[in-house]
Amino acid sequence: MKFSISDKILKLSEQVMIDVSERFQEIDDIAYANTEKVLSAFYRHRVDNSCFSGTTGYGYNDKGRETLEKIYADVMGTDSSLVRIGFVNGTHAITSALFAALRPGQTLLSATGTPYDTLHGVIGITGDYKCSLKDYNIDYTQVELLQGGSPDIKKITNVINNTNIGAVFVQRSRGYSSRRAIMIQEIGDICKTVHAINPEIPVIVDNCYGEFTEIFEPGNVGADLIAGSLIKNPGGGLAPAGGYIAGTGELVEAASYRMTAPGVGGDCGATLDANRLLYQGFFLAPHITAQALKTAVFSAGLFELLGYKTDPGYLDKRSDIIQHIELGSPELLERFCKGIQSGAPIDSFVTPVPGEMPGYDCPVIMAAGAFIQGASIELSADGPLRPPYTAFLQGALTYESGKYGVICSAEEVGAAT
Repeated sequence: MKFSISDKILKLSEQVMIDVSERFQEIDDIAYANTEKVLSAFYRHRVDNSCFSGTTGYGYNDKGRETLEKIYADVMGTDSSLVRIGFVNGTHAITSALFAALRPGQTLLSATGTPYDTLHGVIGITGDYKCSLKDYNIDYTQVELLQGGSPDIKKITNVINNTNIGAVFVQRSRGYSSRRAIMIQEIGDICKTVHAINPEIPVIVDNCYGEFTEIFEPGNVGADLIAGSLIKNPGGGLAPAGGYIAGTGELVEAASYRMTAPGVGGDCGATLDANRLLYQGFFLAPHITAQALKTAVFSAGLFELLGYKTDPGYLDKRSDIIQHIELGSPELLERFCKGIQSGAPIDSFVTPVPGEMPGYDCPVIMAAGAFIQGASIELSADGPLRPPYTAFLQGALTYESGKYGVICSAEEVGAAT
């Protein structure tokens, strides 16, 4: 190994491998089912070598792009999709989805509490940005989750019945919050509730970090629009950039007008030389997501044995790839990130330090030695410099490398005091 790892950490790692064996088998079973689903979509839409040829300029008549979008729609359980390298991140894709569904005078309801930090400016929760939802006279309200993290269906129902709700937003992953990820079945419960009150109110799901962690996707349980990033789960570690939106044909078309321009929509958008990587990444995505899940489970087991609070626990069901590890101090958070960085294939010699980041209200420390800059499906760890100083671990292209990075971070941090 690159570093000298203590016998204590190595022995604890061996114990963890025994403890998580059944959980790993469950993850492998999910990956197998999702791989079968992806392969079936490839077969159904007759993918061949010509799909890998990209376009330039306006990007008209791009067979590869059009076929891939049919595949995404199938796998995501929706009618239509946009899969574009022009989306700069998941926030960009989610923003396009929100503007597609909402009109001035309406209210956006978040059914899962406060959204992820980078959406605050988009919605108008914080800041005073031109072209935010707030700037377009679109109001915002939210319903907190119940104790234990379940959606509060009763309060959601009450708000919809008494407010001019234009769309309901669901954030599947936990983001920088302490709550757990929302399970697919729970997303289905929200969709069923909303549509029973008013079928015209769309449910929009931020699917970032959640794809392929369960056998079904939000579209399978009634979500009207889904959005996410290609440099997270669905890109399989190969997508160089981009995001996706999937949903009903009408809403996806509206989102395409936000992405480009009304009247242009999804008919344009050059793919350059990215098509092959997008196809291959999506083919690998169920397996790569399983590698990230195994890394998360292993890290939970190891740090629990070291005396730290983790969420989810190593035996808990998961609906995203993010692992919380509560370090308790800024110094330990920095040392944890240093350990993860030292186990990375890229920039392993770099020491992460906290810094200001656009969209965040406090300094953030980030550790990532990734082949794709900022790719959260590759092993990374980050966290805001605020109590309780939690590391948010995600990704790993291979479980073996992920395990190594986690062991390095455990060696840096040591046992809880």
